[in-house]
Amino acid sequence: MKLKSNALNQAIKFALATTTAGLFISGSAIAADEQEQTKVNKNVEKIAVVGTRSAPRSIGDSPVPIDIIGGEELEKSGNTDMLELLKGAVPSFNVHQNPISDAASLVRPANLRGLPSDSTLVLLNGKRRHRASVIAFLGGGINDGAQGADISVIPSIAIKQVEVLRDGAAAQYGSDAIAGVMNFQLKDASEGGKLEIRHGQFYEGDGDTTQVSGNVGLPFTDNGFANLSFQYKTADATSRSVQRADAAALSAAGVPDVSSLAQVWGAPEVDDDITIFGNVGLELTNDSEFYMFGNYSERDVRGGFYYRNPQTRSGVYSNDGGETLLVADTTPDMSANCPTITITDGNVLDDPAYINGVANNPDCFAFNEMLPGGFTPNFGGNITDTSLTIGTKGRFTGGFLKDTYYDLSGTVGLNESRYFIYDTVNASLGADTPRDFSPGKYEQLEKNFNFDLSKGIDFGLAYDVNIAGGFEWHEETFTIVSGDEASYTAGPLTEQGFGIGSNGFPGFKPSQAGEFSRRNYAAYVDVEAPFTEDFLMGVALRFEDYDSFGTTTNYKVMAQYHLTEDLNVRGSVSSGFRAPTVGQANVSNVQTSLDGGVLQDSALLPPTNPIAVQLGGTELEPEESQSYTLGAVYTIGELFLTLDYYNIQVDDRISQSDKINLSQADKDTLAAAGVPNVQGLAQVSFFTNDFDTTTQGIDLVANYTAELMGGSSTFSLAYNWNDTEVTKFSEITGAFKVKRLEEDLPNHRATFTLSQQWESVSAFARANYYGEYQGVHVDYDATAKTADAAVTIDAEVTYFLNESVSFSVGAQNLFDQDAEKLDFADATGIPNNNWGGQFYETSPFGINGGFYYAKATYTF
Repeated sequence: MKLKSNALNQAIKFALATTTAGLFISGSAIAADEQEQTKVNKNVEKIAVVGTRSAPRSIGDSPVPIDIIGGEELEKSGNTDMLELLKGAVPSFNVHQNPISDAASLVRPANLRGLPSDSTLVLLNGKRRHRASVIAFLGGGINDGAQGADISVIPSIAIKQVEVLRDGAAAQYGSDAIAGVMNFQLKDASEGGKLEIRHGQFYEGDGDTTQVSGNVGLPFTDNGFANLSFQYKTADATSRSVQRADAAALSAAGVPDVSSLAQVWGAPEVDDDITIFGNVGLELTNDSEFYMFGNYSERDVRGGFYYRNPQTRSGVYSNDGGETLLVADTTPDMSANCPTITITDGNVLDDPAYINGVANNPDCFAFNEMLPGGFTPNFGGNITDTSLTIGTKGRFTGGFLKDTYYDLSGTVGLNESRYFIYDTVNASLGADTPRDFSPGKYEQLEKNFNFDLSKGIDFGLAYDVNIAGGFEWHEETFTIVSGDEASYTAGPLTEQGFGIGSNGFPGFKPSQAGEFSRRNYAAYVDVEAPFTEDFLMGVALRFEDYDSFGTTTNYKVMAQYHLTEDLNVRGSVSSGFRAPTVGQANVSNVQTSLDGGVLQDSALLPPTNPIAVQLGGTELEPEESQSYTLGAVYTIGELFLTLDYYNIQVDDRISQSDKINLSQADKDTLAAAGVPNVQGLAQVSFFTNDFDTTTQGIDLVANYTAELMGGSSTFSLAYNWNDTEVTKFSEITGAFKVKRLEEDLPNHRATFTLSQQWESVSAFARANYYGEYQGVHVDYDATAKTADAAVTIDAEVTYFLNESVSFSVGAQNLFDQDAEKLDFADATGIPNNNWGGQFYETSPFGINGGFYYAKATYTF
């Protein structure tokens, strides 16, 4: 029997309201009498089944596309990172592994429907989740400059279900909801629990990962619950590298202490990754309840960086590309008359001029004495994430607001990233330099206050018209904390051309440190009108006022119509926006990256910095979007099918500009402003509203359940076609950056999953298809090529020893499908080892290959 549209929509809203104001449409509970409430509760049960292993994942009677992925489905994977779990479940969701990508290696940004990570709003129990403090400075692709939420801190064992709203929703939730919304609902059981131990490694024999996780539901008095979850994880680093050509040549020439693998491309080491989530609810009266939830998470991450060649690295070994050695006069009066050492072969240490003039001369110094084989810094950080939400919700029982539902809450969230760089030098300090540094810390603090009201009113239509409204206040603070003195100080060798600060990631100076805040408030209203039993229409309007750039008003119109008992059509039209983050508007940093295949230092400046303004920078404005979707849902028997087309036009997109070469006059101005290593800087960049895009695509979801093979079988197919076109850009963006935005992600992605359940055994297998994409290495246009499509297979088998104990074995990328191999040559004509890599780092399924694991679970 068909579920009538308004009844189901009310059921959806009631279900989501029980997890604080819900994802769907109005974000607040509905009014109903006891008889209607009973009807709603029956429908809630039907909806709650969606997302389990034996039922469809998408809500069929929604006017906008929503996927629901159950917690058990998320846990069926060899992956232990929430980002990877979602990538396997939602084809329009992509995430890269980002080897050697500065802070993006610590908090990996993700993409929904081809847009950057900060274009997707993340909710926890229906409440806005704070951003990470990490801004993705390197990468050159879609997420270059993005500052999204850190999804990886959320453990799958704490999750009841994940709801993915694949539609623009800024009129309902405000900034960031251009691509869609992801709502993570925490478990809320008051009894029972689970303990799980998992261990695995990659087929290559590295990346050993151990995870212990648990969940327990406890009664909180007779009228409430306290559901607690934890996860502890460690993961070793991986390497998919070969020796660099220049390092191999140095070794062959007899240079000592050259590492056998000078530069490593792979996943970073993750140590002491611990996270705790709590979810508490308490019924205060028959018509009101209290809720509280939050988390504490911390992890240490350490990964590779670029190799410093002992004959060419600027600011340390040479300042003219390797023609002469950089030699320091260490006498107080500069009287040593240190020689000019011309580098004529592959081992300057054998040169008599070096031996006599430097090695045996106590008044002259070169870093070849201290680090003859060069060095490779390690970059890492300590990431801490905390949040707390407290609120109350219920129904007014008298007065003007009788039978109106309310939800009042406050949220605070803090993410801190303290950076470390190891095995490097502050060259300006000479032989007295430390080797390890703490360059400083970024903090992202957000506070939210929400008050929502919702009431059903009889206007003589098929069902009550639901009218909702609300108010939100939001404060965002980005803090830069200065590093240890050695990480930024200008030592005694500065005037002789030696680089200032910890090489690779100079520390934040006290003059750069500070707090940068912004406040905004919003008011919204939305109306859902069931004109007939088969036709539902909704309208939402939201006004926001920011103390930085002013006001914005956004709308959304959506509708759904049942053509037959089995077929309905749906669609929406909406506007949206994404406010520039406070971090993007104020951060400054010095990066070491490859440009044109050459390792160079470049400065990221605030867009209002005088040099940035001189080069085209302006104060950041919000991105603006227009989007529409059109889809259909077909249900017959056990077959469930949805097909949705989307089109998202984003104007004034915010990203990091192309790196712009500096003139000497520019360098003099920067030096006067206190920017470190100015003479060693080749380029600068800044955040800018510099291009427009149109992203369109198709999402297809199909599910079928049957009794086969002596058990219960579920077949699931999900397919996404996504295409992005940059419709306007300037020279500040750069042609290769445009190409990366359009081509780095595969246009076609699909998953096909078979789940099988018998009495004591369950199994699943998933085929993942990745279409052609642009292979890029080290952000260098000469490396770009069209990489081939590929298929990977995931599989898991579980044996249930009894009702409480089960054992699982499985594999991710079962047949060890390799990423696309590098096939360009370096200056010597030797392929594949220009910078030590084997595979294109833009591979949509990573570069590490197959991963196998075993898992034991105790349920009580």
